[in-house]
Amino acid sequence: MGEHARVGECGVFDIRINRDGLWFYHGSPIGRKELVKLFASVLRRDEDGRFLLETPVEKGVIEVEDAPFLAVELQTEGEGRARTLIFRTNLDENVMLDRAHPLRIAHNPETGEPAPYILVRAGLEARLTRAVYYELVELGGEETMNGETSFGVWSGGVFFSLGTIEAC
Repeated sequence: MGEHARVGECGVFDIRINRDGLWFYHGSPIGRKELVKLFASVLRRDEDGRFLLETPVEKGVIEVEDAPFLAVELQTEGEGRARTLIFRTNLDENVMLDRAHPLRIAHNPETGEPAPYILVRAGLEARLTRAVYYELVELGGEETMNGETSFGVWSGGVFFSLGTIEAC
């Protein structure tokens, strides 16, 4: 077997994805979108939460500042509980908001500002851009479930809460 014949021999690659979804190699931006898409196609997340580029013959850890993708566009189909929301990532991957691709809202511990994410594939999320999040909020409505009133959206037959509504 050659030096790189077994997966796991490469350690750390000098590749970084910044908070704005830009990919860097040795500190320089990777300008070719097709090359970034190729790297993204072999991007994985291991059980320790590390981000890896993994091919059948080699793998290496990369740095991801926030999420590896951005949701940059929102498309809607249907209305109300029958609505389907589809997000397009910065790498032109379409992801339908549904049970398999849920929405997660994190909050900045210092400011309380929401940071919404959609699961693209196993362990890999796209952070919604501010404009897309505002679009999503515009589509939202109140829903009472299990005695709790939430503000959120329906997509793929599932209600996704954007936050609870406190009683006055």
